[in-house]
Amino acid sequence: MPRAVSLMLILLLPVTIAAQLNVKASYALIQRVLPKHASHFIVEEIAPENGKDLFEVESRAGKIVLRGNNGTSVASALYHYLTEYCHCQITWNGTNLFLPASLPVVKEKVHKFTPYTYRYYLNYCTFNYSMSWWDWDRWQKEIDWMALHGINMPLAITGEEYTWYMVYKDMGFTDQELKDFFCGPAYFAWFWMGNLDAWGGPLPMSWMKSHKELQEKILQRERELGMKPVLPAFTGHVPPAIKKKYPNAKLKATNWTNGFADTYILDSEDPLFAEIGKRFLQTQTKLFGTDHLYSADTFNENEPPSDDPAFLSALSARIYEGMKQADTAATWVMQGWLFYSDRKFWKAPQIEALLKAVPDNKMILLDLATEIEPVWKRTNAFYGKPWIWNMLHNFGGNVNLFGRMDGVAAGPAQALNDNNSGKLWGIGLTMEAIEQNPVLYELMMQHTWQTRAVDLDTWLPKYVLNRYSTADKDLVNAWQILRKTVYNGAAIRDGAESIITGRPTFDSTTVWTRTKLNYAPKDLLPAWDLFIQAAAKGVNTDGFRYDLVDLTRQVLANYAAPLQKKWVAAYKEKDSTAFNRYSRAFLALISDMDQLLATRRDFMLGPWIAAARSHGTTAAEKALYEQNARDLITLWGDANSPLHEYSNRQWSGLLNDFYKPRWQQFFAMLQETLRTSRQPDLKQFEEAIKKWEWKWVKTQQSFPTQPIGNAVQLSQTMYRKYRKIIE
Repeated sequence: MPRAVSLMLILLLPVTIAAQLNVKASYALIQRVLPKHASHFIVEEIAPENGKDLFEVESRAGKIVLRGNNGTSVASALYHYLTEYCHCQITWNGTNLFLPASLPVVKEKVHKFTPYTYRYYLNYCTFNYSMSWWDWDRWQKEIDWMALHGINMPLAITGEEYTWYMVYKDMGFTDQELKDFFCGPAYFAWFWMGNLDAWGGPLPMSWMKSHKELQEKILQRERELGMKPVLPAFTGHVPPAIKKKYPNAKLKATNWTNGFADTYILDSEDPLFAEIGKRFLQTQTKLFGTDHLYSADTFNENEPPSDDPAFLSALSARIYEGMKQADTAATWVMQGWLFYSDRKFWKAPQIEALLKAVPDNKMILLDLATEIEPVWKRTNAFYGKPWIWNMLHNFGGNVNLFGRMDGVAAGPAQALNDNNSGKLWGIGLTMEAIEQNPVLYELMMQHTWQTRAVDLDTWLPKYVLNRYSTADKDLVNAWQILRKTVYNGAAIRDGAESIITGRPTFDSTTVWTRTKLNYAPKDLLPAWDLFIQAAAKGVNTDGFRYDLVDLTRQVLANYAAPLQKKWVAAYKEKDSTAFNRYSRAFLALISDMDQLLATRRDFMLGPWIAAARSHGTTAAEKALYEQNARDLITLWGDANSPLHEYSNRQWSGLLNDFYKPRWQQFFAMLQETLRTSRQPDLKQFEEAIKKWEWKWVKTQQSFPTQPIGNAVQLSQTMYRKYRKIIE
């Protein structure tokens, strides 16, 4: 479709993202980001260009003028100035704000507009794999990051449980009846998507009230910066108690197949469906206001009861009608994940039927993992619906160096300029977890203000300069190596794990600990060499320290695989001496990684648990939240959870206190069988280790919350110890 026609269609949308500039809010953001330099900036309003956000930057009378049509545009202008003129950078994992003593002059006025009406942010899963325990201070930093990177359409589901509590209380449900509905704080994403009930609960009322207040702050800040938050809508998930309270309700029991009990979905044909949906949106609007954008995902990783297109069409029509009854300006924002994850069910007739029942200007599709597989290409660009190109990238919050760098650099622009891409009206970030691989997120959001592909040969040297305050060619070369290895995007869907984090086994992989790499491990070593050399030259910014530790961690994590092969071979050959030597080296590797990662808060278990406990108002609440925090990143569910290790983390504290003891018990069992010439009973071991893991989940213990040791020095120590033997 020609872009001119696309632009005309954008202007017809009832939901407009453009918002008037709140000058006070923009100055407040500048003050938060650059408290010592805020007085050097002037904020001015400028009208949008053909309905699109834009910004300008220029110098005037010794000041830097930032113009935009809303707060996000002004923040983007600020970040453009910081990255392009001051060679600074702001990421989750390393920030460089060493501004020159005299701020650089902008010789020619910068004028930028975005081709994308929508810049979407967040995945339901992000709210738990990363954000479960965030307070307002952490949220405030994230909203600033969002604005600086041009985000204007964030998913905003914090406090949803309070809205549902109010709805069901008004319908006469008691607290006791709702006890088996609300889950614990680490599991809201899957509760909201209808996958589970109650797990990790019971949810204290103190949590509901505090997060209702937190959501108010989040929404106020997002809106004053010109963002249009996406709030939730009703898709049919109801409390189990509804069976007794409404015995004639048409319910379908559905099961997520991951070890959890059935949840109940109310049939959209039941009059109660429309009533509850309307009550929810009315209550939510009263509590939090609305920007008329509503997230609703039908059958998330649950198969519908029928593949009849007529059934699916009627279903989506009723869901939209439920929104419309409460808000005539409602636009449905749908994740397209189901079309990717369950393609056997969702074939062309089913997808088209689900989508076409809703008016084209009342629905926006999120192509949730476009960089992995562009669903838009096999759905005729979602059959005429506006859609958003998203990078998913991270699953479960796993710690690894990984990404599709070249694909992300080119993908959005290729789609934007493709005549078959239909109503491509946005780009977005839909990772399951953040605070990792910052390069991919800086790269993806580079597209916000341009229509052409990103030239990585030009972009990477700028990234190096902004991140490390040096144009060191060795570091640029190191990043080219990283581009061709960990970030080549080949062979595997998501980042490889280390066998260290898997439940002990002779195999090279486990169900959720996928160890297949998309590069030869030796090909990564030259990048490590160059980073260590840069450290010797004195490069020492926050971002450099993070990257040095992360790269060292990745090399060591990779080394676990050949070490495992050695102790497995020694065991099979019944060579006790060699087995003991290699198994001890394997355990020492885990401890070395733990010590290394303790130098960066980004890689520590302590802050995660401390943050969880901080929300508790009683000892019992603190214990519940700690159990939630421990469970999600280990077993995920109970002792028999099939999702164990899905959200594994290579974190200091977790390595020494969880992963290492498991391997110690495994090695002790194997040593005993070598001594007695018996065959190992692996099934018995697995049952025993499950009990041990569940006991660990239910344990209360604090871990360090502040970094220990020098990141550069410990990376150099690990290099001296391992570099030659890894060859």
